[in-house]
Formats: sequence, C-alpha cells, structure tokens
Amino acid sequence: MLSTINNETLMKVATALGEEDAVLLIKHLKTAEETTDDAIANTTGIRLNLVRKILYKLYDHSLVSLRRTRDPKTGWFIFHWKLQPNQLEGFILSQKRRVLEKLNVRLEYEKNHDFYCCDTPGCKRIPFGDAVELVFQCPTCGNPMSHCENGRIVENLSEKVEQLRNELGE
Repeated sequence: MLSTINNETLMKVATALGEEDAVLLIKHLKTAEETTDDAIANTTGIRLNLVRKILYKLYDHSLVSLRRTRDPKTGWFIFHWKLQPNQLEGFILSQKRRVLEKLNVRLEYEKNHDFYCCDTPGCKRIPFGDAVELVFQCPTCGNPMSHCENGRIVENLSEKVEQLRNELGE
C-alpha cells in the first residue's frame, strides 16, 4: 500500500480538490482494487452526483483511472474506478509549476510598478498611474496617498520563486 508520507500527501491533495468528501472517497478507493461510483456512494454515504463530480476532478488530474463496461441487462455504461497514487508526484509538480508561473508574473508586476497608499487598514495599494489620476487621494477613504515601499514584497516573492525553482530542479 502507500507509504505514510504519500498517504498524508494524498489526503492533502484530496482535501484541496474536494474537501472532506474527497478524503472519504480516497479512503474507500485505497481499500478497493477497483470499484464503481455506486459502491463508493453506498459505502461512504456521499451523494452519487457528488461522488461522480469528485471522481471526474481526480480523473482530470490522473489521480484515478477509469474503465468502462456495459451492463448486459440495461445497456448502460458502468464506470470502474481505481486509485493511481503513482501519479501523485506528477500532479504536485504540475501544481508547483502553475504556482511558479503566477509568482513570476506577480514578481514582475511588483518590480515594474511604484505603489501609493494611505496606510489606512483595509485600503489597497494603487499603482502610480492610477494614483496620478486619483490626484493621490485614496479612492476608498479619501485620505492622501504617499509612496509605498514594496521591497519586502519583492524580496518575499523572489524567495518563494527561488524555493520553487529549486524544488522543481530548474
């Protein structure tokens, strides 16, 4: 079966994709070699339409495989599902790449813009171009805005980008 680390990671991924119902569904799949959506719904108590929704989400990320057969009596398709824990690493790597891409975009935005703010809690930082149009008055509270230093944000983003690049071997 799965190692403890993989099991823990698998449960975290299940939680992220479908919350507690997905965790119950994954636990059921781990105990069965192959099972149907009806069997999962009956065993876990999760509504059938929700079971199918979670299964298709897991399938989209290749975390479960699907085999389809036809019921000889009704002619309807029966879907047989099987957990693919060996695909977990690939899923995590693809998610890390997506996060890295978004962090890079944010980092470039922070590096290439000057921001102004009023220092009132709840008010947002405004890029210089927009601040000029607002005559350096906060659009939320009306207080005057002054230059906001974003060096710490750039530094944090750079650290996270570097960490992810190292984890991905880039």
